[in-house]
Amino acid sequence: MEQYSGLIMILIMFVAMWFILIRPAKKRQQQTQNMQGNLQRGDKVITIGGLHGEIDSIEDTTVTIKIADNVRVKFDRQAIGRVVNADQLK
Repeated sequence: MEQYSGLIMILIMFVAMWFILIRPAKKRQQQTQNMQGNLQRGDKVITIGGLHGEIDSIEDTTVTIKIADNVRVKFDRQAIGRVVNADQLK
């Protein structure tokens, strides 16, 4: 009986780790992939490095961001950290 109780405790700890660590991380990763896949020209974005700008053009794996007049920078699509709504800028 003691063997089963030890096995049950290990199983309970694995399930707890799944719900506390693994599941939320996979969910965040899926949301990030969806956001990066749905980028559109004109979206205001922040890169993972903290650069703020507006998407000027989109290619398969790269995004060109306009950060100032006549200043455009090319990033990988994975470098986009989040899309910023106009009401979040205020």
